[in-house]
Amino acid sequence: MNVYDSARMADVLAPLGYVPVSDAAGADMVILNTCHIREKAAEKVYSELGRLNVLKDEMKQGGGRMILAVAGCVAQAEGEEMIRRAPYVDMVFGPQTYHRLPQMVAELSRHAGAVLDTDFPSEPKFDSLPEAAAVPGATAFLTVQEGCDKFCTFCVVPYTRGAEYSRPPDSVLTEARKLAQAGVREITVLGQNVNNYHGHSPDGGTWTLGRLIAGLAGIDGLDRLRYTTSYPADMDDDLIAAHRDIPELMPFLHLPVQTGSDKVLAAMNRRHSADDYRRLVEKLRRARPDMAVSSDFIVGFPGESDADFEATLKLVEEIGFVQAYSFKFSARPGTPAATIETQVPETLKAERLAVLQDMLNRQQRAFNESCVGRTLPVLLDRVGRYPGQLAGRSPYMQSVHVDAPQDLLGEIVELHLVAAHDNSLTARPLPSTPDGAGSIERVYA
Repeated sequence: MNVYDSARMADVLAPLGYVPVSDAAGADMVILNTCHIREKAAEKVYSELGRLNVLKDEMKQGGGRMILAVAGCVAQAEGEEMIRRAPYVDMVFGPQTYHRLPQMVAELSRHAGAVLDTDFPSEPKFDSLPEAAAVPGATAFLTVQEGCDKFCTFCVVPYTRGAEYSRPPDSVLTEARKLAQAGVREITVLGQNVNNYHGHSPDGGTWTLGRLIAGLAGIDGLDRLRYTTSYPADMDDDLIAAHRDIPELMPFLHLPVQTGSDKVLAAMNRRHSADDYRRLVEKLRRARPDMAVSSDFIVGFPGESDADFEATLKLVEEIGFVQAYSFKFSARPGTPAATIETQVPETLKAERLAVLQDMLNRQQRAFNESCVGRTLPVLLDRVGRYPGQLAGRSPYMQSVHVDAPQDLLGEIVELHLVAAHDNSLTARPLPSTPDGAGSIERVYA
């Protein structure tokens, strides 16, 4: 979502004459768009600000000026504390206020001191954003829902992103059509709790995410759809049926479970049990037998016992995840979990995380190896690391590399998978044609 927000900030600033540059040195404005989900991420912000302040001083000595801004969830959470801790920062604004960037720049030019804007506007920011600029490339993100009302005890999102808001379906479909017209072949639909999307249409009806995906699938040129991030308790039958009935919806789902312990799930306020999660995955795989599932895990939540951790390992073994993100519990200020007295020692967290990640990595490698010998449609969306190489994504979100001509960039092609690695696959063109030349078959909708 921060990638999407950063692109929209560039759209907002374009009428003022700003254009994106690849290097902070010499830039007229630098914006750090931040995440507050873990302490390490937040601390990186201050480290980076110190580095950027050196560049800012260099510009000043040369007679120029660099506006240094912090956006996103760290800015929302820390506000005035950030200005106190880094007084050289010019603007601090939250994820719901970046549509007001032109006003902030104007205010900064009129007054001395930093500009702070961390309010939650009564009107959604999407109503005030300009039309999105064309996205270069075959893939794009599209935010359809923001905020969260679940209040998991470890999570800062309800405090930094605010209450759940779903964009009207007409607005989403309009933006998606423009992306498709610009050459986008795959859209990832975004939301903090995206599967609780409930957009209100002009006729007074309410669209679920399943209905929205059906609408997106009908857009010419749009061949692939994904969505993230999902909340297990909000996966309804309509969305599961979409996985069965809509071929454009890829057979890959990121479905965070966090832990396999019912005791810890209750302490996290996750509103589902481990068996609820097992049954949900079973329903999804009945609807789409080739469904691949990834997840998030938190190790060392306060009060987590050896038995609780073993329950997580048992769940991982039973489900089989093709990818996963796993972290040690990070106490976020202001969240209920940060005040629980039974904090797990850091050394024990690290030990448990190593065990879990070893199991998850082995599962990912095994899934990749199971794909060797198959032919899969791959969207080649970027240049590879080596000359003559392109890279893309399989339907299961695996990174795939192949030696292929540059004119296939942005195309969906059938590739034969020949080798598996920890985090990627190697492919070759389809077997040679009768005249002995290699071939790559393009896939058209």
